[in-house]
Amino acid sequence: MESPKTSSISMTPLQDEFFGSSPSNNETENTTPSLYTKDGTVDFRGTPAVNATTGGKRTSAILLVNYALMNLAFGGVAVDLVMFLRRVLRQENAAAANAISKWTGTVYIFSLFGAFLSDSYMGRYITCIVFQVIYIVGLVMLSLSSVFFLVVPSRCGDGVGLRPCQPPSHLGIVMFQLSAYTTAFGIGGYQPSVATFGADQFDDSDNSERGSKLAFFSYFYMALNIGSLFSNTFLAFYEDKGMWVRGFWASTAAAALGLLVFLLGTPYYRHYKPTGNPLTRMAQVFTAAFRKRHIQTPPGENLHDVEDGEDSGVPGIRKLLHRDRFRCLDKAAIATEEDYHAGNTKNPWRLCTVTQVEEVKCILGLIPIWICTIIYSLEYTQMGSTFVEQGTAMDTNLFGKFRVPAASMSVFDIISVILSVLAYRFVIAPMASRFTKNPDGITDLQRMGSGLIIALIGMLAAAVVEIYRRRHIVATDQPSPMSVLWQAPQYALIGASEVFMYIGQLDFFSGQMPDGMKCLGSSLCMASISLGNFVSMLTVSTVNAITGRRRNRGWITKNINHGHLERFFLLLVGLSVLDFIIFVVFAIIYKGTQFKEGRRHISH
Repeated sequence: MESPKTSSISMTPLQDEFFGSSPSNNETENTTPSLYTKDGTVDFRGTPAVNATTGGKRTSAILLVNYALMNLAFGGVAVDLVMFLRRVLRQENAAAANAISKWTGTVYIFSLFGAFLSDSYMGRYITCIVFQVIYIVGLVMLSLSSVFFLVVPSRCGDGVGLRPCQPPSHLGIVMFQLSAYTTAFGIGGYQPSVATFGADQFDDSDNSERGSKLAFFSYFYMALNIGSLFSNTFLAFYEDKGMWVRGFWASTAAAALGLLVFLLGTPYYRHYKPTGNPLTRMAQVFTAAFRKRHIQTPPGENLHDVEDGEDSGVPGIRKLLHRDRFRCLDKAAIATEEDYHAGNTKNPWRLCTVTQVEEVKCILGLIPIWICTIIYSLEYTQMGSTFVEQGTAMDTNLFGKFRVPAASMSVFDIISVILSVLAYRFVIAPMASRFTKNPDGITDLQRMGSGLIIALIGMLAAAVVEIYRRRHIVATDQPSPMSVLWQAPQYALIGASEVFMYIGQLDFFSGQMPDGMKCLGSSLCMASISLGNFVSMLTVSTVNAITGRRRNRGWITKNINHGHLERFFLLLVGLSVLDFIIFVVFAIIYKGTQFKEGRRHISH
């Protein structure tokens, strides 16, 4: 039996997907050795890719190193940005938390733009290079603006408050915003492209490579956290001592090295050519369906489709089989007498193929599942905002005089991710597969649902820690003597939930998307994080507006000893319970994408 996401022909209804039934695979495997890949990929010259010299574990390893270095650079900026805003730009807690949410949200919303360019016009390889260059330019601008406009005097804004920074100038704030959002644009556009590009290095029709492709997303997410491990430890300590500029330059150097590593793999990469603008194809479906809105929808087998063998009519895209959902859109594929007499059978704005219609149905069917992941991202976002603020109000001195920055507690999240990836692949999945008959252990939607539950427990742990932190307060203007290490469980639980939720999302959305929208599938995971950040910003502002009517008596206050952060965490727990219930309902009624058997047809 084969995992649903590895099958090239079908996805069963999610009654089976969610509750664990593994569909049978009717695909006939071709085990005959071949000189060239069977999935239609090409090399950097545009000629058919040779199995022995392109793709596989070698190129995926190059991309994993590249991604780790890029995220080392990203972490060097993101991990202490909340502290930078408070100490250097002198923002209050709620304002800093919202600024972080807005910036992080912008990072991931740009992933949609990068995915669009990658799928439609530029291809994964060129998109990765362009956005990495933009990212490096943004880091250089951030480093220079810190030197000349922000960190004044040098090494100000240290954790003990001995060297306070001067109030930033208007020009300094403008330069900071410009450089910060340039880096957001660069890293956001790069991430979904490199994720899909890495998966492209494995041929689904090759048994020996298929298993490696299944593991790629797990190691991809591990590479993200390995890169962040260095930034959340070494760079976090570095910047906590007021050496912000050196930390930003270190991030710049890491990103430049990452780009160099990426370019070194150029002769060995496998490529899919871009398939054109998917938005145009979707618009054609809606237009054709509207024009024929009064026509009765026929059975699926009577709908218009191309007859050219297995070709869908768009190079690089396999045919999609008709599914009985959103039947009003099927009208776009009804060929009328008017179409034949007026010669409109070749006009895609009047008559679409089944594959075009099913592309749109696929997107519409995934939206409810995707929306349910936003509340999870709201919880995930708290590690970079309220968790840090909670940690700064605790005892950060370990082993006597050894002081750690509160932001570095996210190292427990990173360690948890790395250990959970290894535990899932080598312990949990093999054990679960004995019962589910699924080689991946559990299905993607089961993994996502498990992530929702674990994150819910993590937020509950954060609320409990906050309750006990407040009980140990000696003076309201001083941090609680409770050790910051008590935050470790909540970080570890969120880290474990990421392995189930985000890796499950990458597998699920990438596998469910039609061939011409694979990068869009990867970007949906990142867009979820983006909207989670914006929802976090909206939630914090709403909570402050409702609970902060009396000065300094809200849930999230400038001095959190005066607030009730535990109530905010419990609010998120309640939202998570509701979100999980809705997720289960949509997972049960979801019907997956079905591909027609056969390889992609790529025009070389």
